[in-house]
Amino acid sequence: MPPGELNGRIEIRLDELLAQRGMTLTELSYRVEVTIANLSILKTGKGKAIRFSTLARLCEVLECQPGDLLRYTDNPADAP
Repeated sequence: MPPGELNGRIEIRLDELLAQRGMTLTELSYRVEVTIANLSILKTGKGKAIRFSTLARLCEVLECQPGDLLRYTDNPADAP
């Protein structure tokens, strides 16, 4: 692998957590005070970064730990 090239990726498990909690993206958006558009970017894996304050609010509202929300995969074939 060339220097600077990443093989793995971080996946956001937002859909799974929302389904487990019976919560909609709209409700989550309201409760964490983040726009639906920004949550959709995270949910679809198109986000490049997340603020710790946003991650903390998501964890608080979803009653989870950061590791429940984020997953590392080193195999791009595992991508949803």
